[in-house]
Amino acid sequence: MAKQVWKPGNMLYPVPAVMVTTGDGNGIDDIITIAWTGTINSDPPMVSISVRKSRYSHELLTKNGEFVINLVTKDLCYAMDYCGVKSGRDVDKFAEMKMTKGKAQTVSVPVIEESPVNIESVSYTHLRAHETDSYLVCRLLLEKKNNQKKKKKSS
Repeated sequence: MAKQVWKPGNMLYPVPAVMVTTGDGNGIDDIITIAWTGTINSDPPMVSISVRKSRYSHELLTKNGEFVINLVTKDLCYAMDYCGVKSGRDVDKFAEMKMTKGKAQTVSVPVIEESPVNIESVSYTHLRAHETDSYLVCRLLLEKKNNQKKKKKSS
């Protein structure tokens, strides 16, 4: 097979779709489906997510700066699809999809209890790729918390 040269584009597929929980820290919570997420760094542990500025969740992320990446199982696929096409401005996605809000360990926004893995994060910096998208580079808080425990034990 001959080597191919493609013009620039989004060709790194598949990318895991996840459900990201956001909130204002005072009880207003939302879920957004994110397909553009990934690892940025391992030390310190960091991830990125991409959220359009027009999305309700972007508003909550900007206000609070905290969110949780909730990994999705086969059983959560319908809810993930629903959360990707409905706006939190109009519906309570937790209630509509009968998902359970769980208390996060290090952030004020909830985890999705039905998700097998919840990655708690805080916004570290915003990168603007173009006028409509906002990329958040985020530090993983659970790892940070574990490092603090290790330091206390060794003192």
